[in-house]
Amino acid sequence: MSETKRAYVRPSRRSQSGQAFIEFTFVALMMFIMLFGLIDFSRFLYEREVMVNLSREGSNLASRGTSITGTVSAVVLASNPLNLTNTGAGVIVTAVTNYGSGFQISEQLATGGITSASSKIGNGAGTAATLPANVINLPPANQTLYITEVFCTYHPVTPIGKLLQVTLPPTNYDAAYFTGL
Repeated sequence: MSETKRAYVRPSRRSQSGQAFIEFTFVALMMFIMLFGLIDFSRFLYEREVMVNLSREGSNLASRGTSITGTVSAVVLASNPLNLTNTGAGVIVTAVTNYGSGFQISEQLATGGITSASSKIGNGAGTAATLPANVINLPPANQTLYITEVFCTYHPVTPIGKLLQVTLPPTNYDAAYFTGL
């Protein structure tokens, strides 16, 4: 009876290190993609939160008696880290009065790289105002509704952020509505 011996060939350390290098490359690439994506997405959420706070503060200031000019100036001064004087960014503060027969823009001021023509409420004092359905009952007759609209263009800082532009809106928008005292 003869026994056959099988030779066990052990892989060389060189081939194992090459395999580990390829695995590390794929894992590191995925980690960098996730890290850069997280950085840009977090910045987007942070800028969005700043915009929400700015629009609320602007409408709150205007509803408490601050002039429209003063309100716009205060919002622009408080807009750090956003650059609201940039092209594609800006602030529009609008006063809409309910005259009983309809809503009319009584005062409007825009600043930044955006013009009042971009307002979703209307264009200029003396024109009809277009209000969303959920605020149509807000200002009672002969009362004023103050609206602050904030526009800002998002610019990613990482190369992966360019890919995220497909899913993130290029221009962020927020509006807040407060009735006057």
